[in-house]
Amino acid sequence: MGGGMNWRQRLGAFIGGFDAGQHHRRLRGFQATRAHVNALIAASGPDITARARWLVRNNGYAVNAVESWAANTVGDGIKPISKLADASRKEELQRLWLAWTDEADAEGLTDFYGLQRRAAREVFIAGEVFIRIRPRRAEDGLTVPLQLQMLPSEMLPLHETGVARNGNAIRQGIEFDRIGRRVAYHFLRRHPGDSTDPGLSGESVRVPASEVIHVIDPVEGGQLRGVAKLAPAIVKLFLLDQYDDAELDRKKVAAMYAMFVTSPAPENPLAPLDDEEMPAGVEISPGQIVRLDPGEDVTVGQPADSGATYEPFQYRTLLQISAALGIPYPYLANDMVKGNFSNSRLALIEFRRRVSAWQHSVMVYQLCRPVYARWLDLAVLSGALPLPGYEADRPRMLAADWLPTKWDWVDPLKDANAEIAQIEAGLKSRTQAIAERGYDAEQVDREVAAERERERALGLDFRRPGSPAQGVQAVPTAEDNAETQEPDTEDQPITAQEEG
Repeated sequence: MGGGMNWRQRLGAFIGGFDAGQHHRRLRGFQATRAHVNALIAASGPDITARARWLVRNNGYAVNAVESWAANTVGDGIKPISKLADASRKEELQRLWLAWTDEADAEGLTDFYGLQRRAAREVFIAGEVFIRIRPRRAEDGLTVPLQLQMLPSEMLPLHETGVARNGNAIRQGIEFDRIGRRVAYHFLRRHPGDSTDPGLSGESVRVPASEVIHVIDPVEGGQLRGVAKLAPAIVKLFLLDQYDDAELDRKKVAAMYAMFVTSPAPENPLAPLDDEEMPAGVEISPGQIVRLDPGEDVTVGQPADSGATYEPFQYRTLLQISAALGIPYPYLANDMVKGNFSNSRLALIEFRRRVSAWQHSVMVYQLCRPVYARWLDLAVLSGALPLPGYEADRPRMLAADWLPTKWDWVDPLKDANAEIAQIEAGLKSRTQAIAERGYDAEQVDREVAAERERERALGLDFRRPGSPAQGVQAVPTAEDNAETQEPDTEDQPITAQEEG
C-alpha cells in the first residue's frame, strides 16, 4: 500500500499539473486526512462543541456573532401565510395558529418563534439541534394538543454505534432501516453534563423518527451529525482572546508602578536590614512635594505603549474570523467606523443572500414545514379547526408561504421609492412587495380598506396632497378640464420643486 502511494506521488510529481496535489518541500507538512466527516465528528465532535459553548459563554466576539446570526436568520420569526382560497377559513386558521404559537414550547419559556431563534443559535454553536414533537391530551387545555421540546446535540451520544435488537444499524445515535431511512433516535434521558438532573447517567430511550425533527446544515455528502459553524474560527478566537488578556494585563501591571526610588548602596551589603531600614513604597498625590534622603533619585515609570501594530493586527485577525463565520465584520466586532455606506451595503447584500438560502433550505424545510403539518393534522383531528375534505385534499390545504422578518436598510426612503417604481413599471407585484416585508397581502388590503372606510366616516384624510382617492387614478371630466384649462397663478404658493 505504501509503495503504491509513493509510486503515485512520484508519478504526480513527474506529470505535474495541480500544485495542490504535489508533495514537494512547500507542502511536505500538509498531511490532510482522508477520513470521512462522520469519523472526524465522532472523534472530535464533543470537544468542538464544548469549546464552541465555552467561547459563547466567555468571548464577546463569539457571543456577538451568535446573536447576530440568530437575529438575521429568524428575527421576530419566520411566519406562515396559508394559501387557503376560502378567506374566512384562512383567517380562522391564522388566528388559531397565532394562539397556539404562545403554547408551543413544552418548557413554557418562549413561543414558537422564540424556539426558531433558539434553534438558529444551537445550529450555529453545535451544528445541530433536535426538536421532539410532543402530542398532548385534550384535557391539557391547549388550543391544539401539541407542544415542542428542544434537545441539545449532547443528548444524542455520538458514540452510540452498533446494531439494534431488530437488526437495524445504529450510527452516532441514529437508527437506520435496511434501505437507509432514519427510523429512530436513541436519546439520553438526562444531559451528560448536567449534575443537577437526578436521572440515571447514561440511560437512553428510543424515540421514533416521526416524533423527532433534526435541524442540521450538513457540509458534506453523507454527513449524519452537525459541526459547529464556529469550528473554523475557534482557534483564532481563543488565541486572540488570550492575546488581548495578556496585553491588558501587561498594561495594568505597568501602570501600577508610577515611579522608582534609587537609593545609594549600603556600607555593608551583607548585613540584614532592620524593619526601619526596609524600603517602603511612597504614596503620592497630585501636587505633592516629596523630600528624598541624600543620595536618592527618582525615576518616573514609563510603561511601553501597545504600539502602532496592535489595532491593525487585531483588525486583520477579526477579518479572518469574520470570513470563517460568514458574519460581516461590523456585525462581529460592532465596529461601524471602518466601512463606508457603499461597502457596508455590498457586505450586507452578500450576507443576506446566504441568510436567505439558509432560512429556506434549513429552517423552513426542516423545522417550520414539519411542525406546521403536524399542527394542522392535530388541529383538524381535535376539532379545533373544521376543514371539510382535509384528508382528501391535505397537500393543497397544507400549502403556505413562510415569510421571514423584513430586513431594513440604512436609507429606507430610497428603497421605498425604488420599490414603488418597480411596482408601477410592472416589474413587481404589490403582493410580492408586501410578502417581502413579512406580511400577508390579503390581510393588509383588508386593513387598508377598513381604515379608508373609517376615515370617510369620520371625515379624515391622511393621504398626501394630489394622491388619487383609494389608490385609483381618477379620470378627468370635461368640467375638470374646463376648470383647469387656464389656472389663475396669482397669489398661488410656489412649491419646493418650482422654487428649485
